[in-house]
Amino acid sequence: MSVKLRVKPLSVNEAWKGKRYKTPKYKAYEKELMYLLKYLDIPDGKIQITILWGVSNIGSDWDNPIKPFIDVLQKKYGFNDSRIYRGVVGKVKVPKGKEFIEFEIESYAEDM
Repeated sequence: MSVKLRVKPLSVNEAWKGKRYKTPKYKAYEKELMYLLKYLDIPDGKIQITILWGVSNIGSDWDNPIKPFIDVLQKKYGFNDSRIYRGVVGKVKVPKGKEFIEFEIESYAEDM
């Protein structure tokens, strides 16, 4: 079932008041990802990203990790996240200690 609401989407920046600061945990996460992420050829123009979270706590929200992860990707690969026109995100349960992030970035072809 498709539902269309005629409401302007609220951005994360509009949802919170005041300046937000990176936590030590976020800084460590960013540093680890910057080290682990290898060279990728990011397509020009509009892009699509597919992400699969491997989480040990199935109660984890599938959307909470999106913004910090995308922010690290754009820092590493030098693209503006406004170029992302579609995101496909899912999660799977894994044993504690086996958590992962799997992702793919590809050209976006409008089909909607």
